Amino acid sequence: MEIARYILIGLYFIICLALIITTILQTKDSRNSIEDVAENPRANKYFDKNKSRTKSGKMQKNTIVLGIIFAILTIVLGIIYML
Repeated sequence: MEIARYILIGLYFIICLALIITTILQTKDSRNSIEDVAENPRANKYFDKNKSRTKSGKMQKNTIVLGIIFAILTIVLGIIYML
């Protein structure tokens, strides 16, 4: 049980660092600004449909996945330390 605890703690720190790095590397999203909509309301239709294929879309998806893994590991480690 002790070895599993150390492995989970190591994995926890790796996930923490990866989550911090992916959060820092994300770009600021200025979605639906008034100027863009007023100039050309159909300009971003292609980008909106294919947003998940772009670099920022992939980074956002990775951040969500890492956040979920982080939350699950937090709960598991909390349960292990209570036993």
